Amino acid sequence: MKKLIATILAAVGVLTAFAEPSTNASAPGAVAEIKYPWKSSVSAGLTLTKGNSDTLLFTASLQTQKKTPHDEYKFGVEGSYGENNSVENNKTAHAFGQYNHLFTERLFGYLRADALHDGIADLDYRIALSPGLGYYLLKTTNTTLALEAGPGVVFERLGGLDDTYAILRLAERFEHKFHSGARVWQSVEFLPEVDKWDKFTLNAEIGIEAPVTKQLSVQAFMQDSYVNQPAAGRNDNDLKLISGIKYKF
Repeated sequence: MKKLIATILAAVGVLTAFAEPSTNASAPGAVAEIKYPWKSSVSAGLTLTKGNSDTLLFTASLQTQKKTPHDEYKFGVEGSYGENNSVENNKTAHAFGQYNHLFTERLFGYLRADALHDGIADLDYRIALSPGLGYYLLKTTNTTLALEAGPGVVFERLGGLDDTYAILRLAERFEHKFHSGARVWQSVEFLPEVDKWDKFTLNAEIGIEAPVTKQLSVQAFMQDSYVNQPAAGRNDNDLKLISGIKYKF
């Protein structure tokens, strides 16, 4: 009998040990862990004409971002390829990453990195690294407007010539989401060389997106990049108007 009782008590002890974690997890008053998932999307666009004109423009991008009460992360890669009468007129690849740490609800410090290749502009690479400070002038559930500023450094090979120089980064970005799920966005980035303000790059983007389903949407946006001292024989301004589809996951 003593052996039976000892065996039962041992079994109860084992079952209790396995039950304790789940009991604690569902205990009254327990606070569930809040998760902040990554939100990602992939988009693609294609423009094709045949007949009196023979053109092709293909674009694709992948972006992911995550926001917590104190940190924001955003990374992306995008590229484009175009032809006009079988002659290349667009060939770019761009990757970026930005990390923001919020000191208050609106004031934040950031670290940003950009890498760009533009075969048509004779730009083998342009890598820009920039830390700085930012501030949300507007920050609501559906609307944000932020200003960013900081020093930086650029490493580039333009027109076959290598160069490294210090820059000042001044940026502004705006986004508004409608109750329907549609959104509009706009951004401007000004990058002058510190000791040569007549040498600068200006990047701008404006766009609109409308949902088709919960995960699928259509979008149209315009990108403009102005380099006031381009490679020899190249234009100083590149403008792209892009439309396509976007899938969120």
